[in-house]
Amino acid sequence: MLSRRSFLNGVAGVGLAAAAPRAEQAAAQAPQPPRRRLIIDAQVHLWKANTLDRPWPPNTTPQLPEPFGYDKLVPMMNEAGVDRVCIVPPSWEGDRVDYAIEAAGKFPGRFGIMGRIALGNQQSATLLPTWKEQTGMLGIRVSFTYPQQYEKLSDGSLDWFWPACEKAGIPLMFNAPGRMPAYARIAERHPQLRLVADHMGLSGDIARANMRESAIEATAALAKYPNVSVKLSSAPMFSFDPYPWRDMMPFIRRLYDAYSPQRCHWGTDITNSFAKATYHQRITHFTEELPFLSEDDKDWIMGRALQARLNWA
Repeated sequence: MLSRRSFLNGVAGVGLAAAAPRAEQAAAQAPQPPRRRLIIDAQVHLWKANTLDRPWPPNTTPQLPEPFGYDKLVPMMNEAGVDRVCIVPPSWEGDRVDYAIEAAGKFPGRFGIMGRIALGNQQSATLLPTWKEQTGMLGIRVSFTYPQQYEKLSDGSLDWFWPACEKAGIPLMFNAPGRMPAYARIAERHPQLRLVADHMGLSGDIARANMRESAIEATAALAKYPNVSVKLSSAPMFSFDPYPWRDMMPFIRRLYDAYSPQRCHWGTDITNSFAKATYHQRITHFTEELPFLSEDDKDWIMGRALQARLNWA
């Protein structure tokens, strides 16, 4: 015979079961907390003043008349909601990384570094096995933006560098506007070498010469190599339109289609077009003004993809 206690427990169980769908429906309709998205800026230059005790190489010119240090950048990051920044030490300071390491040490978790190395010195190879043991160091950034640098991509003088980085597990960011096809050979020969193309393969000169479309196509052609990804960075600099830089949308869409969001990285290179847009606008350009991006796409492009590409814990 069913006891009174069993009967009451059974009735209560039915009531709870019936209430469960209603509770789930109510929860679905309730206001959800704001989406928390990891935002990582793929490139910012930081530098100190040119002084007697810390001189720059001769005939170099910075992007801004005053030094741009972490004392200026961190408040901007906090205000805009940027979680992390990848520091790319600038060329006008020479092949040094000391200030970037200082920033990474002072703000743990906020800064990673794609450092500079003296490519003209094969003794630099001895630094590569322990390169990532430096504070905040994630990889290396190489730049081929002047005619005297172009030949290094094809004359064999760097044949030691690519396999050494591949062996050491060092990702490379490469700035080679107009020279993207040279990286096809490197990517194919070194499939475990992670390569990140800077600034969509564009430069200010390419934009002014009305050659953006052909340069974007050359960058898109590298997408067939799984070890290559691309920084969708510095868009304001290459645009001829005001915010939200509508003329850049087709180029961003072309690379998004070629690489997928898992191999695309948002970034600002903010000091290279400092007066053209706020930090916040550079974020909302991607999070609000590109209708082809889903929320999941934005998660990848705004931070997750770079974190994965650089093994940035």
